[in-house]
Amino acid sequence: MVKTEVEPILRNYPDARRDALIPILQEVQEVNGYLSRDAIVQIGRHLGLPASKVYGVATFYNQFRFHPLGRHHIQVCRGTACHVKGSAAVLDEVERTLGIQAGETSRDGMFSLEVVACVGVCGLSPVITINGEYHTGVTAQGMKAILNSCRREATDDGNGA
Repeated sequence: MVKTEVEPILRNYPDARRDALIPILQEVQEVNGYLSRDAIVQIGRHLGLPASKVYGVATFYNQFRFHPLGRHHIQVCRGTACHVKGSAAVLDEVERTLGIQAGETSRDGMFSLEVVACVGVCGLSPVITINGEYHTGVTAQGMKAILNSCRREATDDGNGA
């Protein structure tokens, strides 16, 4: 249960007020990988804020996630250079192939998808990252091969669907 993982973090903020909200959210996400509904409620109680206010702040910033990441966390860069070089088609291919939208995790927990503004390697666009590993010059067709490779890797490890 998330409660036991949130409480130690909250103990580090004994007399916290609203100004501690973002640091607390960041720490909870760092430990849990995402912000669960239970965590948001606990943080709100600790700070004397309604859960709706905590959730409202968390949804304002794109750094926060509300679902666990998949085994393969895919980030598709949509910065200007990647956009010009076709990252929209890459994103469409990922969404179509996996049956998920940006911000979602596949039902089997294998893949999660995130759109990011820029990953900082514009000269190699379009770029995606999977678990922090960069794939450059990606095309929609190439994306199919990358996803198949991820699936094969999971099957080889005995963890695949």
